[in-house]
Amino acid sequence: MRKFSYISTTALLFMVAIPVFAAFSTGPVFEKYGRKTLIEGVSLDNSAQFNVAFDVASKSAEDKINRNFDSVARFMNMHVASGVAQKNIKLAIVVHGSATLDLLTNKTYQTKHNAPNPNIAIVNALLDEGVKIIVCGQSMSAHDLSPDQFVDGVEVSLSAMTAHAQLQQQGYTLNPF
Repeated sequence: MRKFSYISTTALLFMVAIPVFAAFSTGPVFEKYGRKTLIEGVSLDNSAQFNVAFDVASKSAEDKINRNFDSVARFMNMHVASGVAQKNIKLAIVVHGSATLDLLTNKTYQTKHNAPNPNIAIVNALLDEGVKIIVCGQSMSAHDLSPDQFVDGVEVSLSAMTAHAQLQQQGYTLNPF
């Protein structure tokens, strides 16, 4: 009996110590992007305000979407799913460095990579939901690009530094992830 009790207690303690992971899903804003999970006991006030800028400098893998763009979709999905009104979430992405190429039209991207741009759909989805996407003019010039070579809706700033300074003046905080 004592051996059974020890084994049962050990098994019970082990089961309690194992974290239970909730299922990840997309939505409610982006149905194809931004997988998140809800955290039990955590909800946010419907009137909470978020003005957040994301800095993206790393390019995606050749055949995959830029995971930083997906993180922006995840931010929107998890906050709306947790109770924040979507109209109270203003997001901006400042893109520079090699990530500049992830904002190119298919035609321009194909001339540089000989493949379609895997980011077109997520960039358009983000723009459709009101996310500002701003490309660094200095990176644009360094890559010998022009504004008409980017997906429609992408804004060009003098620089990424300028874009961040202006966003801060508009009340945006910089997300460090």
